[in-house]
Amino acid sequence: MRWVLALIALLTLAGEAAAQGKGIRLWNLTTETISGFQLAPAGRTDWGPNQCLNDKDKEVDHDERLRITGIEPGHYDARVSYPNGRQCIVRGIEIRADAVFSIADKDLKDCTK
Repeated sequence: MRWVLALIALLTLAGEAAAQGKGIRLWNLTTETISGFQLAPAGRTDWGPNQCLNDKDKEVDHDERLRITGIEPGHYDARVSYPNGRQCIVRGIEIRADAVFSIADKDLKDCTK
């Protein structure tokens, strides 16, 4: 019985270790494909690079996840762009290390077009 408990503990630790190190990821829960996703520290507009360029087809479809690079954990605003030229702002995103954050249509503010 002890070896079963030891095996369960080992598998749990291995699973936790495998989950760590995946990096920060965006989960697109908007109803449209995103062609631009730029971050700035919350309350500022000095937008960083287009994170969608990290994706193999340079766009993030609905329900797709995107690896975010060059960002430290913290609070950010995002500028979201769509292939039709529409742009929206998402405010107050909390980004944690090795975690997934999502945006949905209800989060989009100050949209153009």
